[in-house]
Amino acid sequence: MKYIAILLFLLVLSACKTKTVAPVTIQDDVVFLSADSLEGRQAGTDGERIAANYIANRFENLGLEQKGTSGYFQTFSFKPKTNPHQTVTYTVKDGDSTITGTNVLAYLNNNAENTIVIGAHYDHLGYGAEGSLHRGEKAIHNGADDNASGVAVMLNLAEKLKGKNTNNNYLFMAFSGEEMGLLGSNYFVKNPTIDTKKVNYMINMDMVGRLKADSTLAVYGVGTSPILKQTLKAHNNSFKLIVKESGIGPSDHTSFYNADIPVLHFFTGQHEDYHKPSDDFDKLNYQGMQTISNYIFEVISDLDDNGKLPFRKTKNESEETPRFKVGLGVIPDYMFDGKGMRIDGLSEDKPAQKAGLQKGDIVVKLGDSTVVDMMSYMKVLATFEKGDKTKVIVNRKGEMVEAEINF
Repeated sequence: MKYIAILLFLLVLSACKTKTVAPVTIQDDVVFLSADSLEGRQAGTDGERIAANYIANRFENLGLEQKGTSGYFQTFSFKPKTNPHQTVTYTVKDGDSTITGTNVLAYLNNNAENTIVIGAHYDHLGYGAEGSLHRGEKAIHNGADDNASGVAVMLNLAEKLKGKNTNNNYLFMAFSGEEMGLLGSNYFVKNPTIDTKKVNYMINMDMVGRLKADSTLAVYGVGTSPILKQTLKAHNNSFKLIVKESGIGPSDHTSFYNADIPVLHFFTGQHEDYHKPSDDFDKLNYQGMQTISNYIFEVISDLDDNGKLPFRKTKNESEETPRFKVGLGVIPDYMFDGKGMRIDGLSEDKPAQKAGLQKGDIVVKLGDSTVVDMMSYMKVLATFEKGDKTKVIVNRKGEMVEAEINF
């Protein structure tokens, strides 16, 4: 059976409590969580439950307290949305359309007044749920970067923090249902297993496995408490940092920001394997992930004697995002800070590919409008409708190339 190897691995993990063995590495965690045998860890599936048990065993072997509603687990049932604007209804009723997700929670109790939440979602898209960018035959979406990477760094931090920085407690959380709309983190905030008034701040890691050669690291939420930006910069010896003020974004930190908790979200950028079956463990930068873990640990250490951080509301940048009727069919490089919009990947049979655009091209003009950054690109893109034709100019390794786009 396909689960025999997994069950044997879990037994070995359990045995680690009484035997001295080599520590589990970041890569070990990613390889297990992104294995084909877990079938993409879609919320509510057997694959997700195997992943939940693995994470719970890792927590137990690290000596962390159970902090779910049943051991390390906090289950929640919900009926999926039938349209993207509908609010998900949490329910405990049985029925064919009810899905049960499982958050995994562990506590490092330092008998401190306040608690830092360190989290990462562990669910993904199964065989290609809503949100998949795969256009071929049905295939497992292993989600190595999204987000086995974040879970692995969270577990690495749990190991680092034992006996260190004891002026705070730590709640480590692996969230379910993120891909379906931040469901697990939203459920926890509304049904917490600790006093959320005592939460100091929340750290979220979502897609931290693809640190590029230029070491660009994005950190969102730096405006949610006054001291965060300067602390991040004070300990940065390794990264080209891109910081964003807003505490709102498409990941689980948003649920905590909406509860008036300061947040930081770490992210190494999108790529051409995003939400595709090709997001596999062999494409991750494990040395980069270790460097990110060390950096976050240094930030936590600096903030250890600062007491409870004050919360500050930030501008919701997502409210400024235009609505589109058409798209180029590209994956933008959100980490690019030069002039224009750099293409990090292309979708098959879409306008950009048909026009001959390439990965690495930098869009500097679309129609009659100059593109200077991501926001200007989105604003001009929102002016086009299906059937429109226009010119695009891209900077391709220093050469200006013009092409025709048919939307």
